[in-house]
Amino acid sequence: MATTTPNGVRAHAKHGGGSSAEAPMTHPQIMKALSGLLLGMFCAILSSTIVTNALPEIVADLDGGQSAYTWVVTASLLTMTASTPLWGKLADLTSKKVLVQSALIIFVIGSVVAGLAQNSAMLITARAIQGLGGGGLSALAQIIMAAMISPRERGRYSGYLGATFAVATVGGPLLGGVITDTSWLGWRWCLYVGVPFAMLALIVLQKTLNLPVLKRKAKVDWTGAFFVTAAVCLLLVWVTFADDKYSWMSWQTGVMVGGSIVLTLVFLFVESRASEPIIPLRLFRNRTITLASLASLFVGMAMFAGTVYFSQYFQLARGKSPTMSGVMTIPMIGGLFISSTVSGIIITRTGRWKNWLLAGGLLLTAGLGLLGTMRYDTPYWHIGVFMALMGLGVGMMMQNLVLCTQNQVAPDDLGAASSVVTFFRSLGGAVGVSVLGSVMSTRISHYAQDTIGSLGPQEQAAAAKASGSGAIPDMDLLPPSIRTWLESAYGHGIADIFLYVAPIALLAFLVTLFIKEVPLRTSGAPAQAAEASAATAPPVTPAPAEAARGADPAQGAEQPARPVRR
Repeated sequence: MATTTPNGVRAHAKHGGGSSAEAPMTHPQIMKALSGLLLGMFCAILSSTIVTNALPEIVADLDGGQSAYTWVVTASLLTMTASTPLWGKLADLTSKKVLVQSALIIFVIGSVVAGLAQNSAMLITARAIQGLGGGGLSALAQIIMAAMISPRERGRYSGYLGATFAVATVGGPLLGGVITDTSWLGWRWCLYVGVPFAMLALIVLQKTLNLPVLKRKAKVDWTGAFFVTAAVCLLLVWVTFADDKYSWMSWQTGVMVGGSIVLTLVFLFVESRASEPIIPLRLFRNRTITLASLASLFVGMAMFAGTVYFSQYFQLARGKSPTMSGVMTIPMIGGLFISSTVSGIIITRTGRWKNWLLAGGLLLTAGLGLLGTMRYDTPYWHIGVFMALMGLGVGMMMQNLVLCTQNQVAPDDLGAASSVVTFFRSLGGAVGVSVLGSVMSTRISHYAQDTIGSLGPQEQAAAAKASGSGAIPDMDLLPPSIRTWLESAYGHGIADIFLYVAPIALLAFLVTLFIKEVPLRTSGAPAQAAEASAATAPPVTPAPAEAARGADPAQGAEQPARPVRR
């Protein structure tokens, strides 16, 4: 069936099973359709987090340093960020099912190459490929869910997505730690373990995900995609190498920052004239979308920058194994699991979502601020409470910022709008990890030099060698006095990261104060598309009796008149 959308583009809809686009899906139908999608998300998140606690050992085994450690994380965030708008736009133009399966295949390729890595450069390249697939999975999960479920009901199912995120996030580091600590397996199997899950997800998606295929005959804005990718990549390359290869105030900074600004301006010029822009600039005329995107940028900085360095804290500042490092992050993941699930259920029942955003912002800020006070010998139960507060805040904000954005747009813009919020969250995470990774190295060196006088002359020479090589030290090989000294430096330096991102989380809270709460719609994207098509179709003259029943005072609005039976 061909219909004409409000913007004049013909949409060809093909529905499986003979069901009408307007008919809402039942809960069993939705869960069946979501099963493969959630499995794919589980695979992607598991493969991303499974290396978290193994990274110190992986980087050391590949003869990398702190810069390589940061880039292994940043590479995937960079490609994820740069590709997210393109995935979102393609979802508005072609089959979402084919796209999510393609993202899974790309992710599998990246995982296999990463497992075969022989040096840091090869591993970073493979992580970039993984990020390309991960960008598709993270964007398309929200888009596909929005295509099936109305905003009012979406909170409940967003909770399932948040629960999947939480289980994979806590399961990944635990499984990765066990694999890394098992001598006959080793860290490479951390990168292979996601492949069977991905293959299973592909099979399940093929059988269970049956969405209406709305194909619009439009040319993809590849020029815009190139310029936004170039602008983001140049910005992230700058923040990654700043304070390492060159100072923050240098000619390299001027060239890269200036180049990124020029590329961004060119991108905005191209988008303003494109018929199908990657990021429709008109979306930002909506205050909710603009503020939600800005809040997502700050949440991404706080969330990614805060969580990435937990493994280094527990292993290098507290001397724990990779497995125990995963176990010790359970309070944060538990908080995320509880808040995303409970808030989703309550939002579905009440239709109110803004209070959850505000509470999440306060809890995230409090958790990060308290984590900034930790040291290498802080009692663990204190850290557990702080992590739980942080997890509760992330769970309340992450999904609901996407929800309030999707509630504001027409079906034709659903993919682009959803990917915009995800894009800014990933951009914030990538910038945060890069900048704060550099800051952390500086702070650790500062605290190490500040306290080196507490060691004896011979110990000072050994300590300078251990801390000045640029590589991540193996704490088990250090003498007790030097190990305690270095653990103290790492504990204090990593704590500063959380202290610096706490004000950023506060900014996210302040931005959400100005987001206006709009009641969640009760119709899904297919029904909204059908209503839009009906609004542009020639009117049907009703019979007098039917016309009299066309208005429903109880609803406060005129209802579509029923066609005459012939």
